Amino acid sequence: MSLSPLRLTLVQGATRWHDAEANRGYYADLVRSQAGTSDLYLLPEMFLTGFTNETGSQSDTMDGQGLEWMRSLASEVGAVITGSLVIREKEHHLNRLLWVRPDGSFEYYDKRHLFRMAGEQHHYAAGKAKLTVELNGWRIRPLVCYDLRFPIWSRNEHDAQAAGGMAYDLVLFVANWPAPRRQAWCSLLRARAIENLAYCAGVNRVGTDGNAIAYAGDSAVIDPYGSALVDTGDQQQVVTVHLDPGLLLAHRERFPAWMDADRYRIED
Repeated sequence: MSLSPLRLTLVQGATRWHDAEANRGYYADLVRSQAGTSDLYLLPEMFLTGFTNETGSQSDTMDGQGLEWMRSLASEVGAVITGSLVIREKEHHLNRLLWVRPDGSFEYYDKRHLFRMAGEQHHYAAGKAKLTVELNGWRIRPLVCYDLRFPIWSRNEHDAQAAGGMAYDLVLFVANWPAPRRQAWCSLLRARAIENLAYCAGVNRVGTDGNAIAYAGDSAVIDPYGSALVDTGDQQQVVTVHLDPGLLLAHRERFPAWMDADRYRIED
């Protein structure tokens, strides 16, 4: 399958603290504001609750309202919806990114790197497996927030069987990344695009959460050269970017840095 142009929408919102009902209404309105103009809508990490360790009162299940809402909205706008939720599964809680298609089918990725500076590892189980999904011929690797700091986990690899010649063509991060570390966020998004010969998209929230932590947004889409196609600043914004497969494939042809990459193995 060849790559077709891909329309990607960053939904940068001010998540309401511990109010899933309000957030469902709020984010539905933001997505609907650009209905019919996109193939993929990116919502922030924990977009129904804000970044929380209060798993007992704030978790959902895979049979709950969160996934059902995402399915309904994806069907309504005719596009994929993705973002992460607090999910309870048996005795574990997970920071789970859901990739929900218009036909109701879905896949998920559980956040691998848990943010120990906020104690996330004491409340959530770490994911074990990567996820690669396809859309318009693009191979996409969705990840969550703190994963951005670990380049081995997001490392791209040559794949001669793929249309783009690599394991993925777009890496994306859904996040609640605090304002004091915004320079790291902006720098690492660019690094992940450059080193992986891929587009990189990151969506972050804005506003202040219930722990008085401020968020500066800075959601962005970065091309394989490291140039920002859009940078949203620190206000609520919904912005759609068109990704050009021609630019991606031409860059990989001219600059096949993957041929000199080091071999590695990830161990648990």
